Amino acid sequence: MKKKARSRAPKAAKGGKSGAAGRKAALLRARAAPRRSAAPQAALKPAAPDDAKSAVRRLRQELAKAHAEVEQLKAAAETDFLLDILNRRGFERELARSIAFIKRYSASGALLMLDVDRFKPINDAFGHAAGDTVLKAIAQTLSSQVRASDVIGRLGGDEFAVLLWNLSETDARAKAAELEQAIDALRFSFDGNAVRTGASVGVAVLDSHSEMRTALEQADSAMYVRKAQRRHEAGRASEA
Repeated sequence: MKKKARSRAPKAAKGGKSGAAGRKAALLRARAAPRRSAAPQAALKPAAPDDAKSAVRRLRQELAKAHAEVEQLKAAAETDFLLDILNRRGFERELARSIAFIKRYSASGALLMLDVDRFKPINDAFGHAAGDTVLKAIAQTLSSQVRASDVIGRLGGDEFAVLLWNLSETDARAKAAELEQAIDALRFSFDGNAVRTGASVGVAVLDSHSEMRTALEQADSAMYVRKAQRRHEAGRASEA
């Protein structure tokens, strides 16, 4: 019996040593556990300040480029490609904005509507290239006769419009007469033929009571009245 007891003692001591080693291994595993979970947290680490600033700058540059492209498309949609002035859409936008300014600040202005005389016979006799030459010369003449703050547009065909700022009705009518004289003085030669054209200009005064559509209609009506007057004047001159 004593031999058996002695034989069990070493086993008990051995078992105690094994239990300590197990506890130590468990402690090591517990300490290692947070290290394993640290890897995913590193992936969620926020970007460095310099990287964030670079990304913001890049986005701002891309946004500015997009805005510039949109403005270019708008300008193209509102420009007469032949004459490099505003088309009807662009001119009406400027006219509406100008009338809003005139109303708010009690400013003044005038809308001039211009129709080219004898344009269709030139197109019919010498072709569209000759007609384009006449239109370009008229657009250049208008640009040279008005201020940089004034606005010129081609409403379609051989019809032009001019928006004049800050002048009286008397001054506006004087400017209309000057434009007629400048265009009447133009001379062309097509296929060896000397060709002349002209222009009839109607005036509508802009004030705090003006509306865009009404102003366009008034200027258009005044233009046709002026065209009839010029025809009558030309008839009387030929009879003399």
